[in-house]
Amino acid sequence: MLEYLKLDNVGPAPRMEITPSPRLNLLTGDNGLGKSFLLDTAWWVLTGHWPRDVNSGMTTGFPARPVDPGKTATISSRIRGKTKSYERKATYSRSGEAWVKKRARPGMPGLVVYAHANGSFSVWDPARNYWRDQENGEEERLSAYVFSEAEVWDGLWQESNGRSVPVCNGLLLHWAHWIDANNDNARAMATALSALSPNKESEVIRPGPLLRLTIRDGRDIPSIETSYAGVVPILHASAGIRRVCALAYILTWAWSEHRIAAERRGDEIASQIIMLFDEVESHLHPRWQRTILGALRDLGDTLFGGVDIQLLASTHSPLVMASAEPWFDPDKDAWFDLDLEGNPPEAKLRPRPYTLHGTVGSWLTSKAFDLATDRSSVQAENAILRARKILRESNPSLDDVMDTHRELRAALPDVDAFWVRWNAFVESRGGTP
Repeated sequence: MLEYLKLDNVGPAPRMEITPSPRLNLLTGDNGLGKSFLLDTAWWVLTGHWPRDVNSGMTTGFPARPVDPGKTATISSRIRGKTKSYERKATYSRSGEAWVKKRARPGMPGLVVYAHANGSFSVWDPARNYWRDQENGEEERLSAYVFSEAEVWDGLWQESNGRSVPVCNGLLLHWAHWIDANNDNARAMATALSALSPNKESEVIRPGPLLRLTIRDGRDIPSIETSYAGVVPILHASAGIRRVCALAYILTWAWSEHRIAAERRGDEIASQIIMLFDEVESHLHPRWQRTILGALRDLGDTLFGGVDIQLLASTHSPLVMASAEPWFDPDKDAWFDLDLEGNPPEAKLRPRPYTLHGTVGSWLTSKAFDLATDRSSVQAENAILRARKILRESNPSLDDVMDTHRELRAALPDVDAFWVRWNAFVESRGGTP
């Protein structure tokens, strides 16, 4: 489990510090302030490798660099292993252009899964990913399993001991094999898809039969059953469903391979999983955005048989933030927000108290998103702000009132609640609503 992470002179902000809670951790903030960067760095302190260094085909997960190259840059962390916590500190070497830290076996954080915003995934497995242990004569293991979006579907090959080997067959081949064999992984995949579905009764993603796309393509392609279009090959499914299927596959594959490796080595099976999820709402319909956090929270029981899950997820969605209201527990969950502060402005990461807002509109105007109003268009917001300014004036002219009235008419629907107050004000100034 990640207990602490501190960055000094690294990334978009001069300083970031976060003490994650054991279950859910939400990250909010405007684009470019460092949410993805924070998740990349969390992956690095947990695994010892930047995703881009493991797989050069990645377009995210590049190594961190100092904000000011002339000043010392450090990354400090504390990770809870099986029995105790381990503190680590890395310093950036300008001459070596690399992060230098003490060479030591880290505490085992458990299985680490990183869902990148662009559809790629990274997996680190304590039973399969480690450096060479010369004393015990172990062969050097792969650093991590880092998949580009295409490799999630088509398979991943990596260099090992001077040769290229297949380390994962990919969703299309693996899922087809699982379905054909009707094995435990096929059932686990179906369980994961059901758990991640937006409605467990009417909108459950169910695996369908294997299909052939064309007579020229000899592959058996997995499919899903839908209530609106019958059976759909997974390659023809929507972006949202493909993303959920990719997530279900990576989790099923990673857990299955971890159990196999742990049993072969005589290791204990991981008791916790850390999930890093960038833009958790990506491609998802609002119905899905309201259920995805709860589904991820419960995967420890539904898919992994009681394993503890620590989730760090970034989001731009007020629906995602609102969806945790019924079950958010300050002892288990936390919200961290990035904002620009000061003059000149600097990105600041701060814990925020998670309070009930009740509606999506209220979340839009909260510290999570910082909108001035909950109106859907910029024009409507500008009109509301102008009207509020006039309402505060002691003696506005009728011309200004009616100009603002016309602006409101062009931007707000008749059912907008603001009309009740505004129309009464217009009449009080001698105008006609």
